[in-house]
Amino acid sequence: MTASNPQRAVAWWLFACCAMVFATMVVGGVTRLTHSGLSIVEWKPLIGALPPLSHADWLELFAKYQQTPEFIKRNHDMTLDGFQYIFWWEWAHRLSGRLIGVVFFVPYVWFLLRGHLRGVVAARVFGFFILGGLQGAMGWYMVKSGLVDDPRVSQYRLAAHLGLAFILFGLMFWTGLGMLQRRAVSPAPTFTLRFGNWLVALVFVMVLSGALVAGIRAGLAYNTFPLMNGHFLPPESFMVEPWWLNFFTNMALVQFDHRLIAWVLMGLIPWYSWRIWSEFPDARMSAAALTLWLAVQVTLGIATLLLQVPVALGAAHQAGAMVLFGLLLWANHAVRRA
Repeated sequence: MTASNPQRAVAWWLFACCAMVFATMVVGGVTRLTHSGLSIVEWKPLIGALPPLSHADWLELFAKYQQTPEFIKRNHDMTLDGFQYIFWWEWAHRLSGRLIGVVFFVPYVWFLLRGHLRGVVAARVFGFFILGGLQGAMGWYMVKSGLVDDPRVSQYRLAAHLGLAFILFGLMFWTGLGMLQRRAVSPAPTFTLRFGNWLVALVFVMVLSGALVAGIRAGLAYNTFPLMNGHFLPPESFMVEPWWLNFFTNMALVQFDHRLIAWVLMGLIPWYSWRIWSEFPDARMSAAALTLWLAVQVTLGIATLLLQVPVALGAAHQAGAMVLFGLLLWANHAVRRA
């Protein structure tokens, strides 16, 4: 059943918001990779949207940055020009997040007044706005962790910040797909459908594991493939006590876990795509796109590792994860529709 014109308008608005979340995540990845995230030491949701307008403003902000652990311990020789470079990345990341709020809220009110959003759907979509606000708050909570003693943000808060971005993207994307193509009845819970749900969860765990890798900079170690410096599992993988802490703080085990999930997905996603291709002819395009992008994403990951995380490749790999996540959601939705 094809969606009506108002439903299509709402769907494309949600897709536009998804695109903005994607762009914000890419800028955030570059911000992290260029070590720019701690350049703005205050959170001012409204007036913080204005950049420095004079040389005196720049000197004031630079003076505040000079009091941070990052400047004292790592960037003590940084000039004002160097500070301006990292400032603009963090400012652009925050501005992009603010723009998402505007692009979401204003059309939401318009659709609500026109009656295009009603009842449960209107409440659900407004929940996305609340989630976006929580995402921004989590971003500041993450930055604060790097302004105390250690000039590095908490890997746990980084994972939460990135995870919320994926959840927001996924909910808006799924809702938009549903508005473009309404289902007359709920589908039977086939194995392929349930399997697709588990794959979504596994890809999400993969994203969180990647955030842990980024948070402790584990990508700068074990830059060999397929083995990790000659080992399948490095012998130092469980050297931290208590043992469970290795899964979050030990470079060897954190990177191993990320690789292991990738290996599992390299087997499961093609199998899932093959099942879609065999059982649901109308969903074959999504299955083909999913498998092809998996190959791209794996290639990006290997190249990023071997080249020791250059900024462009690192940002592309993070962006590719959201593309893979979106294609998997599209395939799952196509299975339900079929």
